Amino acid sequence: MKRLIPQNIKNIYHLMQAILANVKYGFPSKHIKVIGVTGTNGKTTTVQMITKILEESGAKVAMASTINFKLGEKEWVNATKFTTLSSFQVQKFIREAVKKSCEYLVLETSSHSLDQKRVWGVKYDTAVITNVTREHLDYHKTIEEYRQAKLKLFKNVKNAVVNLDMEKPEEFLKYNNKNTFLYSCHPELVSGSRFRIPCLPAGRKSGMTLIQAEDIKLEIDFSSYKLGAISYKLNIPGLFNVENALAASCAGMAYGISLEIIKKALEKIQGVPGRMEKVLNNKGLEIIIDYAVTPDSLEKVYELINKIKNNCHPELVSGSDSEMPNQVRHDRCKIISVLGSCGERDRGKRPMMGKIVSRYADYIIVTNEDPYGEDPAQIINEVASGIKNKIENENFWIIMDRREAIKKALQLAKPGDIFVITGKGAEEVMAIGKQRIPWNEKKVILEELKNLK
Repeated sequence: MKRLIPQNIKNIYHLMQAILANVKYGFPSKHIKVIGVTGTNGKTTTVQMITKILEESGAKVAMASTINFKLGEKEWVNATKFTTLSSFQVQKFIREAVKKSCEYLVLETSSHSLDQKRVWGVKYDTAVITNVTREHLDYHKTIEEYRQAKLKLFKNVKNAVVNLDMEKPEEFLKYNNKNTFLYSCHPELVSGSRFRIPCLPAGRKSGMTLIQAEDIKLEIDFSSYKLGAISYKLNIPGLFNVENALAASCAGMAYGISLEIIKKALEKIQGVPGRMEKVLNNKGLEIIIDYAVTPDSLEKVYELINKIKNNCHPELVSGSDSEMPNQVRHDRCKIISVLGSCGERDRGKRPMMGKIVSRYADYIIVTNEDPYGEDPAQIINEVASGIKNKIENENFWIIMDRREAIKKALQLAKPGDIFVITGKGAEEVMAIGKQRIPWNEKKVILEELKNLK
Protein backbone atom coordinates (compact mmCIF):
# COMPACT_ATOMS: atom_id res chain seq x y z
CA MET A 1 0.00 0.00 0.00
CA LYS A 2 2.87 2.39 0.87
CA ARG A 3 4.25 2.09 -2.66
CA LEU A 4 0.87 3.13 -4.13
CA ILE A 5 0.93 6.51 -2.37
CA PRO A 6 2.83 9.18 -4.37
CA GLN A 7 5.85 10.58 -2.54
CA ASN A 8 4.56 14.16 -2.73
CA ILE A 9 1.47 13.07 -0.80
CA LYS A 10 3.62 11.31 1.79
CA ASN A 11 5.68 14.48 2.10
CA ILE A 12 2.59 16.43 3.16
CA TYR A 13 2.21 13.96 6.03
CA HIS A 14 5.92 14.35 6.94
CA LEU A 15 5.55 18.15 6.91
CA MET A 16 2.53 18.01 9.23
CA GLN A 17 4.52 15.75 11.55
CA ALA A 18 7.45 18.19 11.51
CA ILE A 19 5.19 21.16 12.31
CA LEU A 20 3.62 19.27 15.23
CA ALA A 21 7.06 18.21 16.48
CA ASN A 22 8.34 21.80 16.44
CA VAL A 23 5.25 23.03 18.28
CA LYS A 24 5.51 20.23 20.86
CA TYR A 25 9.18 20.87 21.62
CA GLY A 26 9.06 24.67 21.26
CA PHE A 27 11.17 25.20 18.10
CA PRO A 28 14.34 24.39 20.08
CA SER A 29 16.83 24.98 17.24
CA LYS A 30 16.35 28.75 17.75
CA HIS A 31 18.48 28.38 20.88
CA ILE A 32 21.47 26.49 19.45
CA LYS A 33 23.78 26.81 16.45
CA VAL A 34 22.98 23.92 14.09
CA ILE A 35 25.59 22.76 11.58
CA GLY A 36 24.08 20.51 8.90
CA VAL A 37 26.34 18.16 6.94
CA THR A 38 25.06 16.58 3.74
CA GLY A 39 26.65 14.80 0.76
CA THR A 40 26.85 11.32 -0.72
CA ASN A 41 30.12 10.25 0.90
CA GLY A 42 32.10 11.51 3.87
CA LYS A 43 29.21 12.92 5.90
CA THR A 44 29.77 10.82 9.00
CA THR A 45 33.54 11.39 9.12
CA THR A 46 33.08 15.13 8.57
CA VAL A 47 30.50 15.30 11.38
CA GLN A 48 32.94 13.56 13.76
CA MET A 49 35.74 15.96 12.75
CA ILE A 50 33.61 19.09 13.18
CA THR A 51 32.53 17.89 16.62
CA LYS A 52 36.16 17.36 17.70
CA ILE A 53 37.15 20.82 16.43
CA LEU A 54 34.32 22.53 18.32
CA GLU A 55 35.13 20.58 21.49
CA GLU A 56 38.83 21.45 21.19
CA SER A 57 37.81 25.12 21.11
CA GLY A 58 36.12 24.62 24.50
CA ALA A 59 32.50 24.40 23.31
CA LYS A 60 29.89 21.93 24.54
CA VAL A 61 28.58 20.02 21.52
CA ALA A 62 25.70 17.74 20.56
CA MET A 63 26.02 15.47 17.54
CA ALA A 64 23.76 13.14 15.57
CA SER A 65 25.31 10.96 12.88
CA THR A 66 24.71 7.68 11.06
CA ILE A 67 26.87 5.81 13.57
CA ASN A 68 26.41 7.63 16.89
CA PHE A 69 24.84 10.33 19.02
CA LYS A 70 26.48 12.67 21.47
CA LEU A 71 25.16 15.07 24.13
CA GLY A 72 28.10 16.75 25.81
CA GLU A 73 30.00 13.94 27.56
CA LYS A 74 27.35 11.28 26.88
CA GLU A 75 27.77 9.22 23.70
CA TRP A 76 25.88 6.19 22.36
CA VAL A 77 25.49 4.10 19.20
CA ASN A 78 22.91 4.90 16.51
CA ALA A 79 21.26 1.49 16.01
CA THR A 80 18.36 2.80 13.90
CA LYS A 81 19.98 2.48 10.44
CA PHE A 82 18.72 6.03 9.72
CA THR A 83 21.05 8.94 8.97
CA THR A 84 18.44 11.50 10.06
CA LEU A 85 15.71 10.41 12.47
CA SER A 86 11.99 11.22 12.36
CA SER A 87 10.93 14.83 12.93
CA PHE A 88 9.74 14.08 16.48
CA GLN A 89 13.01 12.33 17.37
CA VAL A 90 15.08 15.12 15.83
CA GLN A 91 13.20 17.88 17.67
CA LYS A 92 13.33 15.95 20.94
CA PHE A 93 17.10 15.50 20.53
CA ILE A 94 17.57 19.22 19.81
CA ARG A 95 15.56 20.14 22.90
CA GLU A 96 17.72 17.81 25.00
CA ALA A 97 20.84 19.47 23.56
CA VAL A 98 19.50 22.89 24.52
CA LYS A 99 18.59 21.67 28.03
CA LYS A 100 22.14 20.34 28.43
CA SER A 101 23.47 23.82 27.50
CA CYS A 102 25.13 22.65 24.29
CA GLU A 103 26.27 25.57 22.15
CA TYR A 104 26.35 23.62 18.88
CA LEU A 105 24.55 20.71 17.25
CA VAL A 106 26.30 18.93 14.37
CA LEU A 107 23.52 17.16 12.46
CA GLU A 108 24.17 14.69 9.64
CA THR A 109 21.35 15.48 7.22
CA SER A 110 20.18 13.11 4.50
CA SER A 111 18.66 14.01 1.15
CA HIS A 112 15.56 12.01 2.12
CA SER A 113 14.99 14.10 5.26
CA LEU A 114 15.38 17.31 3.25
CA ASP A 115 13.07 16.19 0.46
CA GLN A 116 10.46 14.85 2.87
CA LYS A 117 10.59 18.01 5.02
CA ARG A 118 11.39 15.95 8.12
CA VAL A 119 13.87 18.64 9.17
CA TRP A 120 11.38 21.48 8.60
CA GLY A 121 11.75 23.97 11.44
CA VAL A 122 15.40 23.13 12.12
CA LYS A 123 17.13 26.52 12.02
CA TYR A 124 20.41 25.58 10.38
CA ASP A 125 23.18 28.12 10.88
CA THR A 126 25.78 26.41 8.67
CA ALA A 127 25.43 24.00 5.73
CA VAL A 128 28.25 21.72 4.57
CA ILE A 129 28.27 19.74 1.31
CA THR A 130 30.94 17.04 0.95
CA ASN A 131 30.10 15.84 -2.59
CA VAL A 132 27.27 14.53 -4.77
CA THR A 133 27.76 11.23 -6.59
CA ARG A 134 25.41 8.44 -7.67
CA GLU A 135 23.19 7.18 -4.83
CA HIS A 136 19.49 6.85 -3.87
CA LEU A 137 18.30 6.95 -7.49
CA ASP A 138 15.59 4.49 -6.49
CA TYR A 139 14.08 7.43 -4.59
CA HIS A 140 15.27 10.59 -6.38
CA LYS A 141 15.12 9.05 -9.91
CA THR A 142 17.83 11.34 -11.33
CA ILE A 143 21.14 12.70 -10.07
CA GLU A 144 19.78 16.21 -10.66
CA GLU A 145 16.78 15.62 -8.39
CA TYR A 146 19.16 14.17 -5.81
CA ARG A 147 21.36 17.27 -6.05
CA GLN A 148 18.34 19.60 -5.73
CA ALA A 149 17.27 17.82 -2.55
CA LYS A 150 20.66 18.45 -0.95
CA LEU A 151 20.63 22.05 -2.16
CA LYS A 152 17.62 22.75 0.09
CA LEU A 153 19.94 22.71 3.10
CA PHE A 154 21.69 25.86 1.83
CA LYS A 155 18.67 28.08 1.23
CA ASN A 156 18.50 30.11 4.46
CA VAL A 157 21.80 29.47 6.23
CA LYS A 158 24.31 32.07 7.34
CA ASN A 159 27.41 30.01 6.47
CA ALA A 160 27.89 27.72 3.46
CA VAL A 161 30.79 25.24 3.12
CA VAL A 162 31.29 23.86 -0.41
CA ASN A 163 33.72 21.34 -1.90
CA LEU A 164 35.20 22.89 -5.06
CA ASP A 165 36.43 19.49 -6.23
CA MET A 166 32.97 17.97 -6.65
CA GLU A 167 30.87 18.17 -9.79
CA LYS A 168 28.95 21.46 -10.26
CA PRO A 169 30.01 23.18 -7.01
CA GLU A 170 28.66 26.48 -8.32
CA GLU A 171 25.09 25.26 -7.79
CA PHE A 172 25.67 25.42 -4.05
CA LEU A 173 26.76 29.07 -4.24
CA LYS A 174 23.54 30.54 -5.58
CA TYR A 175 21.83 31.55 -2.35
CA ASN A 176 24.14 34.47 -1.47
CA ASN A 177 24.82 33.15 2.03
CA LYS A 178 26.49 35.74 4.26
CA ASN A 179 29.72 33.70 4.51
CA THR A 180 30.88 31.07 2.04
CA PHE A 181 33.85 28.80 2.65
CA LEU A 182 35.34 26.85 -0.25
CA TYR A 183 37.88 24.05 -0.05
CA SER A 184 39.96 22.15 -2.57
CA CYS A 185 42.69 19.52 -2.83
CA HIS A 186 43.54 20.47 -6.41
CA PRO A 187 45.74 23.52 -7.08
CA GLU A 188 44.72 23.69 -10.74
CA LEU A 189 41.34 25.07 -9.63
CA VAL A 190 42.87 28.13 -8.04
CA SER A 191 45.50 30.66 -8.99
CA GLY A 192 46.15 33.03 -6.11
CA SER A 193 42.70 34.24 -5.10
CA ARG A 194 41.16 33.80 -8.54
CA PHE A 195 38.46 31.18 -8.89
CA ARG A 196 38.47 28.95 -11.95
CA ILE A 197 34.96 27.61 -11.57
CA PRO A 198 32.66 27.55 -14.60
CA CYS A 199 29.37 29.42 -14.20
CA LEU A 200 30.36 31.07 -10.88
CA PRO A 201 27.42 33.37 -10.09
CA ALA A 202 28.19 37.02 -10.78
CA GLY A 203 29.24 39.01 -7.74
CA ARG A 204 29.85 35.94 -5.58
CA LYS A 205 33.56 36.43 -4.98
CA SER A 206 32.96 38.77 -2.06
CA GLY A 207 32.33 37.10 1.29
CA MET A 208 34.15 33.96 0.17
CA THR A 209 37.03 32.25 1.97
CA LEU A 210 39.09 29.63 0.18
CA ILE A 211 41.34 27.02 1.79
CA GLN A 212 43.64 25.02 -0.44
CA ALA A 213 45.48 21.87 0.70
CA GLU A 214 49.04 21.82 -0.58
CA ASP A 215 51.97 19.39 -0.31
CA ILE A 216 49.52 16.52 0.13
CA LYS A 217 51.16 13.22 1.07
CA LEU A 218 49.10 10.03 1.18
CA GLU A 219 50.59 7.14 3.13
CA ILE A 220 49.27 3.76 4.20
CA ASP A 221 48.32 4.79 7.73
CA PHE A 222 48.08 8.57 7.55
CA SER A 223 47.74 11.62 5.35
CA SER A 224 49.48 14.98 5.59
CA TYR A 225 49.04 18.37 3.96
CA LYS A 226 49.60 22.09 4.48
CA LEU A 227 47.23 25.01 4.82
CA GLY A 228 49.47 28.02 4.33
CA ALA A 229 52.40 27.65 6.73
CA ILE A 230 50.63 25.12 8.98
CA SER A 231 51.30 21.40 8.50
CA TYR A 232 48.58 18.86 9.29
CA LYS A 233 48.78 15.13 9.89
CA LEU A 234 45.67 12.95 9.87
CA ASN A 235 45.89 9.54 11.50
CA ILE A 236 43.50 8.21 8.87
CA PRO A 237 44.51 7.58 5.25
CA GLY A 238 43.08 8.65 1.90
CA LEU A 239 42.62 11.82 -0.14
CA PHE A 240 38.89 11.64 0.64
CA ASN A 241 39.73 12.08 4.33
CA VAL A 242 41.83 15.14 3.51
CA GLU A 243 38.69 16.52 1.81
CA ASN A 244 36.63 15.70 4.90
CA ALA A 245 39.19 17.43 7.12
CA LEU A 246 39.07 20.55 4.92
CA ALA A 247 35.26 20.62 5.14
CA ALA A 248 35.47 20.35 8.93
CA SER A 249 38.15 23.05 9.03
CA CYS A 250 35.89 25.43 7.11
CA ALA A 251 33.06 24.78 9.57
CA GLY A 252 35.41 25.59 12.43
CA MET A 253 36.63 28.75 10.70
CA ALA A 254 33.02 29.88 10.30
CA TYR A 255 32.95 30.21 14.10
CA GLY A 256 36.30 31.94 14.44
CA ILE A 257 38.28 28.87 15.49
CA SER A 258 41.97 29.23 14.68
CA LEU A 259 43.81 26.88 12.32
CA GLU A 260 46.11 25.97 15.23
CA ILE A 261 43.18 24.67 17.31
CA ILE A 262 41.75 22.93 14.23
CA LYS A 263 45.12 21.23 13.66
CA LYS A 264 45.27 20.05 17.27
CA ALA A 265 41.73 18.62 17.10
CA LEU A 266 42.23 16.79 13.80
CA GLU A 267 45.51 15.23 14.90
CA LYS A 268 43.83 13.77 17.99
CA ILE A 269 41.42 11.73 15.88
CA GLN A 270 42.68 8.15 15.71
CA GLY A 271 39.96 6.91 13.38
CA VAL A 272 36.22 6.79 12.78
CA PRO A 273 34.40 3.50 13.50
CA GLY A 274 33.61 1.60 10.31
CA ARG A 275 35.47 4.04 8.08
CA MET A 276 38.79 2.53 6.88
CA GLU A 277 38.86 0.88 10.29
CA LYS A 278 41.66 -1.62 10.86
CA VAL A 279 41.08 -4.83 12.81
CA LEU A 280 44.22 -5.62 14.76
CA ASN A 281 45.20 -9.28 14.72
CA ASN A 282 48.13 -11.64 15.29
CA LYS A 283 47.77 -13.42 11.95
CA GLY A 284 49.81 -10.91 9.97
CA LEU A 285 46.74 -9.75 8.05
CA GLU A 286 45.73 -6.24 7.07
CA ILE A 287 41.97 -6.30 7.77
CA ILE A 288 39.98 -3.20 6.84
CA ILE A 289 36.29 -2.44 7.45
CA ASP A 290 34.67 0.37 5.47
CA TYR A 291 31.09 1.55 4.98
CA ALA A 292 31.48 2.25 1.22
CA VAL A 293 28.03 1.72 -0.33
CA THR A 294 28.30 3.77 -3.53
CA PRO A 295 30.39 3.26 -6.69
CA ASP A 296 32.32 6.48 -5.98
CA SER A 297 33.17 5.61 -2.37
CA LEU A 298 34.06 2.03 -3.33
CA GLU A 299 36.41 3.26 -6.07
CA LYS A 300 38.17 5.59 -3.64
CA VAL A 301 38.54 2.88 -1.01
CA TYR A 302 40.04 0.41 -3.49
CA GLU A 303 42.38 3.00 -4.97
CA LEU A 304 43.74 3.39 -1.45
CA ILE A 305 43.79 -0.39 -0.86
CA ASN A 306 45.76 -0.78 -4.11
CA LYS A 307 48.28 1.74 -2.83
CA ILE A 308 48.60 -0.30 0.36
CA LYS A 309 49.15 -3.45 -1.72
CA ASN A 310 51.83 -1.80 -3.84
CA ASN A 311 53.64 -0.73 -0.69
CA CYS A 312 53.62 -4.10 1.11
CA HIS A 313 56.12 -3.85 3.95
CA PRO A 314 57.76 -6.49 6.17
CA GLU A 315 56.04 -5.01 9.23
CA LEU A 316 52.69 -6.15 7.84
CA VAL A 317 53.74 -9.70 8.73
CA SER A 318 53.59 -10.65 12.39
CA GLY A 319 53.32 -14.41 11.83
CA SER A 320 56.10 -16.69 10.62
CA ASP A 321 56.57 -17.91 7.07
CA SER A 322 59.63 -19.98 6.30
CA GLU A 323 59.54 -18.99 2.63
CA MET A 324 59.76 -15.27 3.36
CA PRO A 325 61.22 -14.64 6.82
CA ASN A 326 62.36 -11.07 6.14
CA GLN A 327 60.05 -9.67 3.52
CA VAL A 328 56.65 -9.80 1.85
CA ARG A 329 57.02 -10.08 -1.91
CA HIS A 330 54.53 -8.01 -3.92
CA ASP A 331 53.29 -11.07 -5.79
CA ARG A 332 52.42 -12.71 -2.48
CA CYS A 333 50.41 -9.70 -1.21
CA LYS A 334 46.78 -10.30 -2.26
CA ILE A 335 43.59 -8.27 -1.94
CA ILE A 336 40.62 -10.28 -0.71
CA SER A 337 37.27 -8.52 -1.05
CA VAL A 338 33.91 -9.19 0.61
CA LEU A 339 31.00 -7.03 -0.54
CA GLY A 340 27.28 -6.96 -1.20
CA SER A 341 24.64 -4.30 -1.82
CA CYS A 342 21.64 -2.97 0.07
CA GLY A 343 18.12 -4.02 -0.88
CA GLU A 344 15.33 -1.64 -1.91
CA ARG A 345 17.89 0.88 -3.16
CA ASP A 346 19.30 1.90 -6.53
CA ARG A 347 19.65 -1.39 -8.45
CA GLY A 348 21.71 0.20 -11.22
CA LYS A 349 24.75 0.63 -8.99
CA ARG A 350 25.04 -3.07 -8.13
CA PRO A 351 26.90 -4.35 -11.24
CA MET A 352 28.98 -1.16 -11.18
CA MET A 353 30.23 -2.05 -7.71
CA GLY A 354 31.04 -5.60 -8.78
CA LYS A 355 33.01 -4.25 -11.74
CA ILE A 356 34.99 -1.81 -9.58
CA VAL A 357 36.04 -4.49 -7.10
CA SER A 358 37.01 -6.94 -9.87
CA ARG A 359 39.56 -4.38 -11.13
CA TYR A 360 41.42 -4.38 -7.82
CA ALA A 361 40.79 -7.59 -5.87
CA ASP A 362 42.56 -10.92 -6.36
CA TYR A 363 39.76 -12.82 -4.63
CA ILE A 364 36.12 -11.70 -4.40
CA ILE A 365 33.29 -12.98 -2.23
CA VAL A 366 29.82 -11.53 -2.85
CA THR A 367 27.48 -11.89 0.11
CA ASN A 368 24.30 -10.72 1.79
CA GLU A 369 23.97 -7.14 3.02
CA ASP A 370 20.72 -5.60 4.33
CA PRO A 371 18.31 -7.05 1.75
CA TYR A 372 15.26 -5.51 3.47
CA GLY A 373 12.24 -6.88 1.55
CA GLU A 374 14.16 -7.86 -1.61
CA ASP A 375 15.28 -11.34 -2.55
CA PRO A 376 18.93 -11.44 -1.35
CA ALA A 377 19.88 -13.95 -4.06
CA GLN A 378 18.78 -11.50 -6.76
CA ILE A 379 20.77 -8.65 -5.17
CA ILE A 380 23.88 -10.81 -4.96
CA ASN A 381 23.52 -11.96 -8.56
CA GLU A 382 23.19 -8.35 -9.76
CA VAL A 383 26.42 -7.42 -7.96
CA ALA A 384 28.13 -10.55 -9.30
CA SER A 385 27.05 -9.74 -12.87
CA GLY A 386 29.55 -6.86 -12.90
CA ILE A 387 32.52 -8.98 -11.88
CA LYS A 388 35.02 -9.43 -14.71
CA ASN A 389 38.10 -11.63 -15.23
CA LYS A 390 37.27 -13.97 -12.38
CA ILE A 391 36.28 -17.64 -12.31
CA GLU A 392 33.56 -18.73 -9.91
CA ASN A 393 34.76 -21.06 -7.15
CA GLU A 394 38.37 -20.39 -8.13
CA ASN A 395 38.94 -16.72 -7.30
CA PHE A 396 35.33 -15.57 -6.97
CA TRP A 397 32.61 -17.01 -4.72
CA ILE A 398 28.95 -16.31 -3.95
CA ILE A 399 28.25 -17.04 -0.27
CA MET A 400 24.84 -15.97 1.05
CA ASP A 401 25.69 -16.06 4.77
CA ARG A 402 27.83 -13.03 5.63
CA ARG A 403 29.58 -14.77 8.52
CA GLU A 404 30.49 -17.68 6.24
CA ALA A 405 31.78 -15.17 3.67
CA ILE A 406 34.04 -13.64 6.32
CA LYS A 407 35.23 -17.11 7.36
CA LYS A 408 36.07 -17.96 3.73
CA ALA A 409 38.02 -14.71 3.29
CA LEU A 410 40.05 -15.38 6.43
CA GLN A 411 40.78 -18.93 5.25
CA LEU A 412 42.05 -17.58 1.95
CA ALA A 413 44.23 -14.93 3.57
CA LYS A 414 47.95 -15.42 4.11
CA PRO A 415 50.31 -13.22 6.18
CA GLY A 416 50.72 -9.88 4.42
CA ASP A 417 47.41 -10.12 2.54
CA ILE A 418 44.76 -7.39 2.68
CA PHE A 419 41.19 -8.37 3.52
CA VAL A 420 38.69 -5.56 2.97
CA ILE A 421 34.97 -5.80 3.72
CA THR A 422 32.56 -3.04 2.74
CA GLY A 423 28.91 -2.09 3.14
CA LYS A 424 28.20 -2.37 6.87
CA GLY A 425 30.91 -0.32 8.56
CA ALA A 426 30.04 0.29 12.22
CA GLU A 427 26.36 -0.59 11.93
CA GLU A 428 24.86 -2.68 14.72
CA VAL A 429 22.02 -4.43 12.85
CA MET A 430 21.28 -6.14 9.55
CA ALA A 431 17.89 -5.49 7.90
CA ILE A 432 16.33 -8.74 6.67
CA GLY A 433 12.67 -8.30 5.75
CA LYS A 434 11.06 -6.50 8.69
CA GLN A 435 13.56 -7.96 11.14
CA ARG A 436 16.59 -6.14 12.51
CA ILE A 437 19.18 -8.80 13.29
CA PRO A 438 22.09 -7.83 15.59
CA TRP A 439 25.26 -7.57 13.54
CA ASN A 440 28.64 -6.08 14.36
CA GLU A 441 31.17 -6.54 11.54
CA LYS A 442 34.26 -6.11 13.71
CA LYS A 443 32.97 -8.48 16.40
CA VAL A 444 32.19 -11.20 13.83
CA ILE A 445 35.65 -10.85 12.24
CA LEU A 446 37.34 -11.16 15.65
CA GLU A 447 35.24 -14.23 16.48
CA GLU A 448 36.15 -15.91 13.21
CA LEU A 449 39.82 -15.03 13.67
CA LYS A 450 39.75 -16.91 16.99
CA ASN A 451 38.28 -19.96 15.25
CA LEU A 452 40.89 -19.87 12.49
CA LYS A 453 43.19 -22.90 12.53
